Amino acid sequence: EALVAVKPAVTLGEYKGIEVKKADEVVNDDDIASALKSEQEKNARLITVEGRAVESGDNISLDFEGSIDGVPFDGGKGEDYPLVIGSGAFIPGFEDQIIGHNVGEAFDVNITFPENYQMKDLAGKAAVFACTVKEIKKKELPELDDDFASEISEFDTMAEYKEDLKKQLSEAKAKRAATENENAVVDKLIETSTMDIPEPMVEAQVEGLVADYGRRMESQGITLDQYLQITGMTKADLNNQFKPQALKQIKTRLVLEEVAKRENIQISEDEINAEIKKVADNYKMDVE
Repeated sequence: EALVAVKPAVTLGEYKGIEVKKADEVVNDDDIASALKSEQEKNARLITVEGRAVESGDNISLDFEGSIDGVPFDGGKGEDYPLVIGSGAFIPGFEDQIIGHNVGEAFDVNITFPENYQMKDLAGKAAVFACTVKEIKKKELPELDDDFASEISEFDTMAEYKEDLKKQLSEAKAKRAATENENAVVDKLIETSTMDIPEPMVEAQVEGLVADYGRRMESQGITLDQYLQITGMTKADLNNQFKPQALKQIKTRLVLEEVAKRENIQISEDEINAEIKKVADNYKMDVE
């Protein structure tokens, strides 16, 4: 005997005449301002600051060494460490205590490691970090003028660049709105449909999502195990985090397959080949 999970039957709700609130496609002044701000940030430069103390938002270079009860611990030391104040990269409370200190000044930062800290031998313990700020830099944003427009685009004036930006944003927002509208319709259909999804089906989908996430992490130079260690999460925590997304993907696939069956939607060989060619072109590969 073998006990296996089978693909569930789907009882569709009414899928014709579904009404949803149409997604917004209008590009307003705030959208344009936000896009310009993003371009400013991308083209900002860091300049060295002298004659003042560290402020929130500064990019600093930091030397530090941590100790517990006067004894240094592994992984608690860094030299010329780059840190953006306010980024939340360090333990809560650490960065706030750097604000107000000057370059070359030695000072202590007192923190308590969270109870759920990934390094169990440090979890919940009070530590002192001996720190020295080596350098302070701040981000300088370029002026939003004609010179800026000509540097980052093919246009000579900011007015022309804004007009083109509005066109690009309109196209992107229209595509996004179409996708949101489709998703809203499918969500309504899922709500009115019933299906009994077996747990192994969910587990397989979760494993696929976690594997994809791991590959994205590796592309950024960090393994999944390292990510779990840094965040203090377990593999079970990560699986639970992806479970709702996995369920949604399964339900979406199942109801759309059932609609396709009801409507007798067929895919031609030409359509399949055209899609393969599109993928091949995107990846600059031969169709074969």
